[in-house]
This record gives sequence, C-alpha cells and structure tokens, in this order.
Amino acid sequence: MPNHTASPSGPGLPGRRGQAARNDEAIVAAAREVFLADPKAPVSAVAARAGVGISALYRRYGGKEDLLRQVCHDGLRRYIAEAEAALEHADGWAAFTGFLAAVVDADVHSLTVHLAGSFTPTEEMGADAARSGELTAELVARARESGRLRAGFTAEDVTLVLEGCAAVRFPDPGRTRALRRRYLALVVRGVDAGAEGAADLPGPPATAEELGWRWSRRL
Repeated sequence: MPNHTASPSGPGLPGRRGQAARNDEAIVAAAREVFLADPKAPVSAVAARAGVGISALYRRYGGKEDLLRQVCHDGLRRYIAEAEAALEHADGWAAFTGFLAAVVDADVHSLTVHLAGSFTPTEEMGADAARSGELTAELVARARESGRLRAGFTAEDVTLVLEGCAAVRFPDPGRTRALRRRYLALVVRGVDAGAEGAADLPGPPATAEELGWRWSRRL
C-alpha cells in the first residue's frame, strides 16, 4: 500500500531517503500545477513535470485519486495554518482581513474550484475540514465583535468569496495575483460596516449544505 504520510524535508536526509523525499515534494508540486491547468490530465503528465519516472510516482501514490487527495489535503492544511496564525492577532478585523489576503495569495481555493468532487475524502480530511470551519467561524465572530463586519455576513460566505478570487486566473502569475488582491479589496470594502454607503447584502448567504454537495463523489 502506498505511503501518503507527509515526508520530512529532503535536503537534510541522506541517500535514498533524501532522494525519495525530494521526489515526493516535486511530485506534489507538479500535481498541483498540472491538475489546476487540466483536472483531466493523466498522472504521466505529473511525472513528466516533476522530472521523475512513473514508477517513482506509483511507489508513493496508488493512482490519480490518491494524488488529487494529497494535493487538496495539503491545501486544507495550509488554510488551517493561515487561520490559526491570523487568530493570534489581537484585532479581530485585522485578523479576518489578513487571513483572507493570506489565503488568496496562497491560492488555496483554486484546488476547491477545480478539483471538488474528483476524489473521496478521507476521515482525516473530514476532521481537518471541520477544524477549518471552526476556525473560519471564529475569525468571522471576532470580526463581528470588532464592530467592523457588517450584519448578515457568515462563515459560509467566506468560502465563496475565496473561491471567487481563485477563479481570477491569467497567464501572467503577477497579473493574477494583483487582480485577485484588487477584487478581494472590493469585497472587504463591501463587508466593512464602517464603509460609506453600506447597505444590506442581497439575498441570503450560502448554507453549509449547499457548499457541501460539491465534495460528494462524482459518478
């Protein structure tokens, strides 16, 4: 059975262990690039991008679904890390807006937009997803307590705001980053209760059930 436990950093490991760790890091990075560009791409394209043989890839991952799951779980862990770091900030509004900016810059939600429903999540992923939801709710609650977050904005709204920013993608990575920051700034301005001319948000927010269906396995 393939071993999917995250490898320690390769450069400090000797011999074959170090090479295996470096190969794994290269495979995951290549998988992210390849599958964001084309979710239907074969694993051979990932091996070619990573510069490793297909046998090296299959020693770590049983197939494409395993690789998709690993890439998405890495993104989920990054989201949790950014949320935990943001919650250390004393100012609830600064914590919330700083978190949004960090996640958009990390491009975490491109994985959700492109790969949702393409694999079966593990129990560990389910637990991490629940943790991410708790952290998001806490960030939203603290932003609301600060008096800056307008009424009606929910933790579920955060998901679609981040996915909307991730949908902005251009051939030039620098331009993509700049435009994502621009539209995130517009959203933040829109949910700032202190902004001039603030009005009620149209329609009810998305529900957790509406967001969850996208992760059900596609037949």
